[in-house]
Amino acid sequence: MADQIHIEFTRFSAFYSPLIATIAGGFLRDEGFEPTYSVSKPGTSAIEGLHSGSVQVAQSAPSQAFAQLEKHQRPTVAHFAQINEMDGFFLTGRKPEPAFKWANLRGKKVLIDHGGQPLAMFKYACMKRGLIFADIVAVNVPSAEMEKAFRQGEGDYIHLQGPHPQQLEFDKTGHIVASCGAAIGPCAFSSLVATRDWLITPQAKRFMRAYRKARAFVIQTPAVEVAKIEAPFFPAIAPAVLAKTIGAYQKLGNWTPHVEITKPAWEAVNEIFLHSKLITRRHRYEDAITQPPA
Repeated sequence: MADQIHIEFTRFSAFYSPLIATIAGGFLRDEGFEPTYSVSKPGTSAIEGLHSGSVQVAQSAPSQAFAQLEKHQRPTVAHFAQINEMDGFFLTGRKPEPAFKWANLRGKKVLIDHGGQPLAMFKYACMKRGLIFADIVAVNVPSAEMEKAFRQGEGDYIHLQGPHPQQLEFDKTGHIVASCGAAIGPCAFSSLVATRDWLITPQAKRFMRAYRKARAFVIQTPAVEVAKIEAPFFPAIAPAVLAKTIGAYQKLGNWTPHVEITKPAWEAVNEIFLHSKLITRRHRYEDAITQPPA
């Protein structure tokens, strides 16, 4: 009889394809699991499910640990593997700009995802590209309503995670002009997280085998083939858009062959959050990050 495993996503998009593929590609079934998944409802956290035992693995971000670390508390969960080692947001404008420079944003209205990490990353990308954030007219629209607002004419540019920018291009409503990930470079952006008690179980080792195989699959397989397997999970996204999104992340190098959250990647995210004054000091790698189950 298959073991039940429930995975909860904080956000659900093609950006998290290595984890989605564990389900879509049958890798968890091959390890004897019957997988189910959910997406956190607004105002709730996937971490709550880990604490209650209703969730075994959650999609999160290493920066989730900062809230407790800032209070000198040990995080109640452990980030044990990376999903993305690079920001996955794109800047989309109203017209093609083959020679785009971040300086082009000065004085422009930009719909920016004001979530804690997306905004911190965007500010850091501006700094890396020599742009003062205050020189932008930053528009704050709830994340779920940003694309609709842009389609209705709000803003000159928009800051979105795939596949939304690719969908805007497909619909001839916008043009991707820049990648935040390319501006920032490698960092501990998104992760897999679980309780420490679960991570020492045999199930955790089996999950990790499935995840390693799924990760290798999304790295090595043509984007069109990955999109075919994941298409049932994205019924509202055109197959060509899904494939273009996956291909963009493959090209950027979001999904590196190693699954470990590295110390340099952790140090980078500390630097990014310090830049936005969201943390007051650097935090120790060992206090938030653990190694994947063997």
